[in-house]
Amino acid sequence: MATVDTILAGKYPAKSHARRVAELLQAHYGHDAPGVIYLEAQKTRLIEDNDEPMPFRQRRFFYYLSGCSLPDSYVIYDIRADKLTLFIPPIDAEDVIWSGLPLSADEALKLYDVDSVSTTTEVNAALVSIGSAYSGKCVAFAIADQVSSDTTFQSYAETNLSVLKGAIETARVVKDGYEIALLKKANDISAKAHIAAIKAAKTATNEREIEAAFIATCIANGAREQSYHPIVACGVNGATLHYGKNDDDLIDPVTNQKKQNVLIDAGGEYRAYCSDITRVFPVGGRFTTETRQIYEIVLQMQTECIAMLKRDVQWEDVHAHAHRVAIKGLLALGILIGSEDELFAKRVSVAFFPHGLGHYLGMDTHDTGGNPNYGDKDSMFKYLRVRGRLPAGSVITVEPGIYFCRFIIDPYTRSPDLGKYIDTNVLERYWSVGGVRIEDNIQITTDGYENLTTAPKAIEEVESLAL
Repeated sequence: MATVDTILAGKYPAKSHARRVAELLQAHYGHDAPGVIYLEAQKTRLIEDNDEPMPFRQRRFFYYLSGCSLPDSYVIYDIRADKLTLFIPPIDAEDVIWSGLPLSADEALKLYDVDSVSTTTEVNAALVSIGSAYSGKCVAFAIADQVSSDTTFQSYAETNLSVLKGAIETARVVKDGYEIALLKKANDISAKAHIAAIKAAKTATNEREIEAAFIATCIANGAREQSYHPIVACGVNGATLHYGKNDDDLIDPVTNQKKQNVLIDAGGEYRAYCSDITRVFPVGGRFTTETRQIYEIVLQMQTECIAMLKRDVQWEDVHAHAHRVAIKGLLALGILIGSEDELFAKRVSVAFFPHGLGHYLGMDTHDTGGNPNYGDKDSMFKYLRVRGRLPAGSVITVEPGIYFCRFIIDPYTRSPDLGKYIDTNVLERYWSVGGVRIEDNIQITTDGYENLTTAPKAIEEVESLAL
């Protein structure tokens, strides 16, 4: 079996992606009329009131059909001719002085999975040539607000700006082997970074030192960019789902004691593909009794939900099962009161697990194709980022959590209808836990799943790293 590095030594499969998108476009039109797919890379932009360029992030739609990370580039796919052409910026003599020689057309042809490479000065001529070759009966597919003002489709019967984006989003849900290898690489690097972060906490005095250890390890191992801004939340900060300050001290200023634990939600990005991993570890080397109890429940939630995964599983059913496990665990601790079925029907567990179980993962952290329904009146399902059945080849995060956030829980305890289901005396012991979330990245297969995440999560492993 080929290793990840062996697979990634080959070219990013842009041509097969173009064919997949073309099939979806033709299915939409109901015939195989000639057409071209036209996409533009992200433009170089300067920081406002400054002559420095803004941090660059390639447009994912362009990358999917090119594998090219160069700014100011273009790609055209002639569907009927099955020809993929990349257009890269020409040499700018003045820019060479500052930045060195750019990639040449010959070098790009060897590097990318395209049929030919030209310079961006030839884009319009190429478009006119293709449109004229089909006697003006050709359809140009592009994305609204991602077409330069000087681009012309005058030789085309129609310019469609409405369907290409959706077609690429649909195609991106199912990953091929190369994409899975990219996601594995991102996960492997991020696992090293999570281990480094846990070890850094032994001597760290502030959340930012832990964040720095994570990012430094990613960069050192080839993931220069982060999939998203890391979350490093100690103590009660872990109850904030998207905590982002990462600048709190690990010592409680009132008690002068170390805070119980740190929740770190972070993932490196490798060649435009993301990882998204959450771990919780003790600051003092051992989990407190209360944190360990909650950690065991969350780990059980994740273990049972992952075991349910396979092609065509209904994601809402998996999410609902996570709530069932949470209810059973919180009942055993005495935090919840009542029958499991009644607590589930009343949606009381949403007070402790308010977010969705996961989301698709790929070139974006919250990847395309999830079809969420944020207008859902059911509080248990409102924030699900994925709805429906999971196809084989998709990659999804499984990230259950239990949180002790007063802003969320207090309305439940004050409610005449719901307050009776929560024992506030028992609950008092758990506020300092903050929150526990455990997140892995899972590939859906025909008969089951493959966990792409290798970062330690067993309690014994985590504690041994933290000691």
